[in-house]
This record gives sequence, structure tokens and C-alpha cells, in this order.
Amino acid sequence: MMQNYWYFFLFFIISIVFSVVLLAGISIIRYKRKDYGDKLAPYECGVDPASPSARESYSIRFYLLALVFIVFEVETFLIFPWAIVHDKLAIFGVAEVIVFFAILGLGYVYAWKVKALDFRRDVD
Repeated sequence: MMQNYWYFFLFFIISIVFSVVLLAGISIIRYKRKDYGDKLAPYECGVDPASPSARESYSIRFYLLALVFIVFEVETFLIFPWAIVHDKLAIFGVAEVIVFFAILGLGYVYAWKVKALDFRRDVD
């Protein structure tokens, strides 16, 4: 039974060898860039950089706001299948969507209450 699968093993070995040869060839012939002067400075649309380093840390509020945004954007993807088949689900589908929006609304109220939706630069 295993003798029928040697083609897959051969394909796997050839693809690994091809990948290694390709990566080695590219690393040999690629252009080696020399960083000097302004090439190491961060570029901000032709304006002088706001900070000397591009590795500036952000406030935790930015990450909280982004996380809340992602959570409330995912609900769009979750409500789309319901919108497609809402007529076939009848009252059960309406009840499920009401429960879904109630939970989502509670999350929104909680995020508003703990001020996760406020992003101020002056306070960390």
C-alpha cells in the first residue's frame, strides 16, 4: 500500500531541495545595501521625524481601543450569515439575534463605562 505514495515523498524532497537552492541563490546574488547617514532615520512623509527612534512605545490605551474595535468589527461577520437566511429561521432566528445584540450591547456599555473607548495622549 505504501508503494503507491512514493510520488508524494519524491515531490516533497524535490520541493525542499528546490526551495533551499532558490534561497541560497538569492542570498548570493542579492544587492547588499550599506546603511549610512539618513538611511537609518525613520521616514515620515518628508517631515522631520517626531522622535529620534522608530521604536517608540505606544500608550496602553491605544491597544485597548484597537482591541475593542476588533471585537465590535467581528460582530459584522457574525451577523452576515443571519442576514442571508433570516427568513428561514423564523422566530428562533430573531430571538438569537436579540440575544446576540444584547450581549454585544452589554459589552459596549462596559467598554464605555471603563473608558476603553477614550484615547487621550496626555494620560497613560
